Amino acid sequence: MTIRRALLALLLCLPACGERSPTTFLSREKLMDPMSCAECHAEHYKDWSGSMHAYAAEDPVFLAMNQRGQRETGGKLGDFCVKCHAPLAVAAGLTKDGLNLGSVPKHLKGVTCYFCHNIASVEGAHNNPLVVANDTTIRGPLADPVNNTAHASAYSPLHDRDEADSASLCGSCHDIVTPKGAFIERSFDEWHRSVFSMIKGATCGQCHMPQSRDLRPIAKAPGVFARRYHGHQFAGVDVALTPFPETEAQRGSIQSFLENSTQTALCVLSRGTNAGVRVIIDAVGVGHSLPSGSSQDRRLWTEVIAYKDGQVLYRSGVLPPSGKITEADADAWILRDRMLDDAGKEVHMFWEAACYESQTLPAQTTFDTRNPDFFKTHKVQSFPRGDFTKTFAGVPDRVTLRLRMQPIGRDVLDDLVASGDLDPAVRDAMPIHDLVIGHQALPTGETKALTTLEWTPTLGTDPVVGFPYSEQGIPVTCVTQSNLNKSAEKYAPEITTSCPARP
Repeated sequence: MTIRRALLALLLCLPACGERSPTTFLSREKLMDPMSCAECHAEHYKDWSGSMHAYAAEDPVFLAMNQRGQRETGGKLGDFCVKCHAPLAVAAGLTKDGLNLGSVPKHLKGVTCYFCHNIASVEGAHNNPLVVANDTTIRGPLADPVNNTAHASAYSPLHDRDEADSASLCGSCHDIVTPKGAFIERSFDEWHRSVFSMIKGATCGQCHMPQSRDLRPIAKAPGVFARRYHGHQFAGVDVALTPFPETEAQRGSIQSFLENSTQTALCVLSRGTNAGVRVIIDAVGVGHSLPSGSSQDRRLWTEVIAYKDGQVLYRSGVLPPSGKITEADADAWILRDRMLDDAGKEVHMFWEAACYESQTLPAQTTFDTRNPDFFKTHKVQSFPRGDFTKTFAGVPDRVTLRLRMQPIGRDVLDDLVASGDLDPAVRDAMPIHDLVIGHQALPTGETKALTTLEWTPTLGTDPVVGFPYSEQGIPVTCVTQSNLNKSAEKYAPEITTSCPARP
């Protein structure tokens, strides 16, 4: 081998991050492939590879809904779904309806590195109004990016989680209005209405892209110095239901993400030989409603069980054998949206939705305790359901509470299985998250996350005020493992609707 050929071979083997000729960047085509990003940003890539952004075009529930929607609308659904789940494939003209995603190159599926970091502007508030620059400049939150030979770099407030503008980049893809005009996903709108939109830095990225405490080099390239690292797992409640990278890490990030989302209290009133249970929930750690996103598919509910001498006196919200919480007892407190068609009938498929009804936990609107709205997020529900004087027979010696969530309800999944669009194995893989509803101090000084809150006569606090019946001399004792003010003003759950009044 000649010296010239040997030098050429050596140059071809050098990594992409720093040793390429400084006069050339990676091509746009190369930058569109997440594997190119992985060469320098291995940790970012690892996070993203197990995220729902990476899974977006692989998700069998998305594929099933899109397939059914295209069939039932005669193709009129078009790119409604796929322009969010595989935006680069749509932009490249490789798919018009998402039915051929199996033949689309992998690097153009999902919500990719290039798609997010090449966004130049946001031209709307819902249904993916993002404008991609289609150049070789990677936009990010750094005002002092290190020069490199892989790509040009530019600061963008849209990519800076400390700037309010960044919420529009995330949120405008997570607010969805159906072809019939139903505003079925409202995370961005809910955030706008919350106190978090009024605080600098309280953006989508502040919660869903956690910042490291330590400083570390965030790229493998010459001249890179230590900075704070921002996670790219984008934890929420949805999970990969088929074999996919980083599955265990994804589940762990979701559980951690849900740890500080709610505060709860469990109260018991005694009235002679009868008793009643009251549950208080406040979604204090969420910058939007809970549940949010596709709330029409989500199922969040309370499981309440009262015991006496080991025997069940009363229970509500226990999952029935069908796996459908919507078929549980009449008292079950289920927090979710309902989509309705033009005739006012509940539907599971979004293309049929003309409006919605919602009963979810609202986001905080003020941090001012003097403001009457401060405690409006304290939602109280009675068991048995009805007015606050309702009771069941027997006085319990133990009551338990769990707050449970299924990312997509079994009733929705069964609907897709019945139509032949979803494999039953996928339906059966859908998990149920038990939300952390408090923390217990341990002798070691550490705390233990609790997914079950338990009341007993000895654990219950002194009688509290703030309930209508406490003024009638009916003893009420409560327990909580959070900072929830049990005695504060509380409100019954509200139902909001976008549907017209019907005769």
